[in-house]
Amino acid sequence: MVQRLHLRGIKTPALLLDLDGLHANLQRMASYFRHSRSKLRPHFKGHQVLSLAAKQIEAGAAGITCARMEHAYLLAKHGVTDLLIANEIADHGTLAQWADLSRQAPVILAVDSPRIVADMARIVGAQRHNLNLVVDVDVGLGRCGVATPEAALALTKLILKNGMRFRGLMGYGGSIRLPPGLAKEEAVQAVLKPLLEAKRLVEAARIPVEIVSAGATGDYAISAASEVSEIQAGSYLLMDTIHSRYSPEFHRTLSVLGTVISKTDGVRVVADAGLKSLGLYKDQPQVKAPSGLRLRSIHAEHAILEMEDPSVPISVGDKIEIWVQHLDLAISLHSRMYGIKSEKVAEVFVIEH
Repeated sequence: MVQRLHLRGIKTPALLLDLDGLHANLQRMASYFRHSRSKLRPHFKGHQVLSLAAKQIEAGAAGITCARMEHAYLLAKHGVTDLLIANEIADHGTLAQWADLSRQAPVILAVDSPRIVADMARIVGAQRHNLNLVVDVDVGLGRCGVATPEAALALTKLILKNGMRFRGLMGYGGSIRLPPGLAKEEAVQAVLKPLLEAKRLVEAARIPVEIVSAGATGDYAISAASEVSEIQAGSYLLMDTIHSRYSPEFHRTLSVLGTVISKTDGVRVVADAGLKSLGLYKDQPQVKAPSGLRLRSIHAEHAILEMEDPSVPISVGDKIEIWVQHLDLAISLHSRMYGIKSEKVAEVFVIEH
């Protein structure tokens, strides 16, 4: 039997994943959707790990949402073929790649541009019937998506006129950063309103709407109780400090391990985990362990900590853990995550960039 590497033996800075918390989050979300009319289509960018996507599918997820073409290719190669690329693409090279991938798997792509629909039809030619599309509706984020339900209907008709498959509608309103309660429910309903208006308009034209894709970790239950058929939750699985404030039912699992490299005045401690490993978002990150330390400032390669409790037994060479604020940022800075159970490495996860 191979002896597991202890936390103290990991080269720092390193991204850690609490496996007990991961399992609890996976089962909580899976349990909810076992009793829901809506399906879960989790976002790959929430972890970017093939084995974790497989765990989500095994737990009942209907498919996977991607933000990038290369991730869709990778997932399809490893057997996950029910994919939604919830992002527009515009260059001809990437459109050709998507058309090629569509010959292998029914990969759905979000569109909001009549020009791109026409380009797709021209690039693919006789194979256009293989292309699966959802019309992206701007539901208030002001990023991508057609501006009105009427524009959604017009683009839907153009897709069908060009011989491609219209699968439905999607609309992403961003993370609803409100705690559970009436105000949050009202905010989510306001975000969903233009998307559901587009659905009714398209159906009034006697065009079936198979998919209505929306939602996120912060509003999955509210969105799933509406006419939304697929929820694009992502952060629930790993969970970070920012999102846990608004989804307290999920466990925080991600931290960055650092080594104390300096302790010079009795109360100031410096560790080797800075911006390049934490991916600072807005607020100052919190120290996970040991207790009695407070993060005072973060530099590119250093975390400056203050000993709030002078009796904390910490010396140069000891390890500390800092909670990850925003998982997307932190994951982009690391090539692997160390799965931790009982302070030992039980699994190493490769992050696909």
